[in-house]
Amino acid sequence: MALNWAIKIILSLLFCMVSVSQGRQTISNSTFKLRAVNLGGWLVTEGWIKPSLFDGIPNKDLLDGTGLQFKSVTTKKYLCAESGGGTIIVANRTSASGWETFKLWRINENTFHFRVFNQQFVGLSMKENQIKVVAISNITTISDKFHIVRNSNDSNRVRIKASNGFYLQAKTEELVTADYAEENTTWGDDDPSVFLIRISGKLEGEFQVTNGYGPIRAPQVMRDHWKTFIVEKDFEFLSEKGLNAVRIPVGWWIANDPRPPRPYVGGSLTMLDKAFSWAQKYGLKVIIDLHAGPGSQNGFEHSSSRDGSIEWGKTDANIHQTVDVIDFLTARYAKSPSLHAVELLNEPLSPSVKLETLTKYYEEAYKAIRRHSSTVYVIFSNRLGNIDARELFPLANGLNGIVIDVHYYNLFSSTFDNMTPQQNIDYIYTNRTSDLSYVTTSNGPLTFVGEWVAEWQVKGATKEEYQKFGKAQLEVYNEATFGWAYWTLKNINNHWSLEWMINNGYIKL
Repeated sequence: MALNWAIKIILSLLFCMVSVSQGRQTISNSTFKLRAVNLGGWLVTEGWIKPSLFDGIPNKDLLDGTGLQFKSVTTKKYLCAESGGGTIIVANRTSASGWETFKLWRINENTFHFRVFNQQFVGLSMKENQIKVVAISNITTISDKFHIVRNSNDSNRVRIKASNGFYLQAKTEELVTADYAEENTTWGDDDPSVFLIRISGKLEGEFQVTNGYGPIRAPQVMRDHWKTFIVEKDFEFLSEKGLNAVRIPVGWWIANDPRPPRPYVGGSLTMLDKAFSWAQKYGLKVIIDLHAGPGSQNGFEHSSSRDGSIEWGKTDANIHQTVDVIDFLTARYAKSPSLHAVELLNEPLSPSVKLETLTKYYEEAYKAIRRHSSTVYVIFSNRLGNIDARELFPLANGLNGIVIDVHYYNLFSSTFDNMTPQQNIDYIYTNRTSDLSYVTTSNGPLTFVGEWVAEWQVKGATKEEYQKFGKAQLEVYNEATFGWAYWTLKNINNHWSLEWMINNGYIKL
């Protein structure tokens, strides 16, 4: 009797082991491959995809994150945060770079905080009976606000009014104060309160567009955009053209919908709900892609960075907040037959985001997903930069249903500056094949080319050359074991728009 029970227990345990093994094999080694497209520029704004979205913003060249350089008309030198911050502002630099760049935090169309290289904010300090301009505080205060007054005849000629009611002036190359009282000016080169501004860089992401329009106008502008940029017919189009999935970038604030923190506005969650409904109707799978983490994981506009800073992952609270976003999204859509995968964080930037930090977050976010679903794939995005493409393998190999996302562009690098069309095509067949083979292993995680595009740095290429370039990438990226996703469906730049590329015969699926 005891022997029989022992045999039954052993058989039962073996059955469970086989069941678990088969379950793991099913999710890890599926033969279904994604032929997907990214719905970029929809629920996470990227100004270069649809520039017209910013057209109604007053002073739209002075959005959050815009880098300004100020040249005094009297000293003929640039303002500079001495030592990059932590001390006084001077006006003695003959050329402008990092220390001479002031990043805007926009309060309204004319009033701003100025942030310097070392992340301090420009403010005022009474020293030696003078109101000196300094950059010593790591937080903003009321006294840190500055009003930019532009010359009506020359918008690049400005005066800067401080919170004390006086204008900044370059008294000498070493002394910048906020005590110039004269309201009227001829804007001449003899006025120490006049500066020439130069824009050194800008951002056009979700933070910029919503804060630019402000709390009254932004909600309507964004909801109009969401309702018209991607519509149900787009999902029908994708299904008819042979695609089987969409990758949908979202921002962390979507988890707080319908009342996300300012300046973000509610409504994007409703559109994501509609996307799932349309996907189910037309037989498409959905990848939810956390494109913008709280604090920004890469400093780019597509991660909704306010000023190019990277704050994601610097505290445990930040990581927990991000896990909560993943938990929220998975719980909401886990029962949808269209949810195929959740991508935990798009393009974290190395070395700003440490591997240990990212691994810690991926572990916790994976557990959050598995609390709601045992079958949804979990996508780890590789870090940007000079990293080992297998650096996430030690973590991935201990988990179930993991996908590694790699992004391949023949752009953004001097490597491609002088390549001919044929050299670009050869690079795909040789280098990208090698890159993909390295990250694709028999016992490792699945691989996903989550972003690629049939665009390059070649000028004046023919339609036939574009066709060959697109064909080469399709052939190579079809070898990814999870699939691929084109960036993006719609774009004002034709070759970045898969819709345009298909309709005009540049790409055939």
